[in-house]
Amino acid sequence: MGHVRAAFFLDFDNVFSGLFKLDPDVAVEFATDPGAWLRRLSTTLTGETPRRWLILRCYLNPAGWVNHRDAAGDQNRLYFSRFRPSFVRAGFEVIDCPRYNATKNGADIRIVVDAVDALAEPTAYEEFVIASGDSDMTPLLQRLRRADRRTMIVSPADAAEAFTAIADKLLDSQQLLALVQGEPVDLDDEELPEEYEELPNGEAYERFRSIVTAEYTAAEAPLNMAALAYRLRGELGPVVGASNWFGFGSFARALETLQLPGLHMSQHLLWDDGRHAAPDPAAPGAQRTALPEPVERLADQLSLPRLPQGWWPAIYETLSEYARGFRFNLTQCTSWSRDRLRDAGVPVSRGAVAFVVRGTSFGGYPLHRQPPPTPQEIAAAFVGNVLSRVEAAQIPLTDDEAAAVRAWLGGGLPAEQHASAA
Repeated sequence: MGHVRAAFFLDFDNVFSGLFKLDPDVAVEFATDPGAWLRRLSTTLTGETPRRWLILRCYLNPAGWVNHRDAAGDQNRLYFSRFRPSFVRAGFEVIDCPRYNATKNGADIRIVVDAVDALAEPTAYEEFVIASGDSDMTPLLQRLRRADRRTMIVSPADAAEAFTAIADKLLDSQQLLALVQGEPVDLDDEELPEEYEELPNGEAYERFRSIVTAEYTAAEAPLNMAALAYRLRGELGPVVGASNWFGFGSFARALETLQLPGLHMSQHLLWDDGRHAAPDPAAPGAQRTALPEPVERLADQLSLPRLPQGWWPAIYETLSEYARGFRFNLTQCTSWSRDRLRDAGVPVSRGAVAFVVRGTSFGGYPLHRQPPPTPQEIAAAFVGNVLSRVEAAQIPLTDDEAAAVRAWLGGGLPAEQHASAA
């Protein structure tokens, strides 16, 4: 078996701090045993060909720190310098990047320079893995694409769409947490059957093409996308999750590559425009949820889940219930909350739940906080994070449009809490 010649550049401060906001225990595990997750990353989202790490660089500010609660419950500073030996033992070249000012440590600039230098080396690196959520490196990804190199972003935060869209693959926060904990790196809502046939990526894609084409050709009415995706996962096995739908990032994008004649898709259905009547817009699942225009804009530009207004309060209530009853684990949280919500008639996906959990954490009320956050605190933190991302992405919203976003996502928050969430 061959291998992919890969270069890995890790902005430690960015990734560790992002993970720490989501789950401090997993962040510490990430930093103390990088060799374990690095071995798993060598075969994650690669298909049948593992990565060989020819460059491993970790950019770290030794004076950086976070407040960390010890076993006795006391708050202490956890300095990043403590983790330097762990990365050295794992084979990383650790590059000290002290702060230039109050917010920047220069790691992003060093990564850009080193990656461009690597392009000029005699060794032809086939894939560049950039572990950072810093959208300042968007020009680097554009440069790597022009050089015909594959790229993967590893980000613990909701990185800007312009940044992640350029990459060939994305390992997001939930997948990264699963990777560190040794869990399957798969966000699909359904579980694999216990028995399956192991298939290489290329053969699996051809099986995918054959099954979908046959189903599509024989269909007398629009096909349910979720049901078809579940069947494919059962027949093709773990290669679907391991390759993130053959490297295309989603089931819908993989479908588009088949270039099926007359293909049309809604959020839930696919059909042949030449043979099937378009689904009745009033039928359940026939079309995407109608959103107010400013919320629609954020769904497109920030990947905000397209959920009915009445579902948001149920999500906040369920997450608060989870936080009160369990020791936080993101994988468990998203699965438990999804099942709880579906039992209550709110059929959300794990991905949508994870989106809210991330927004709540980065909004200042992580679910691991003690005392656990209330539904109102979760809602305020999430809405505040969404509007902060709007500002960072320079998406224009008038005051009235921002108020419409708060009203849609706020889930019945009092007006003063809406205002503070902004």
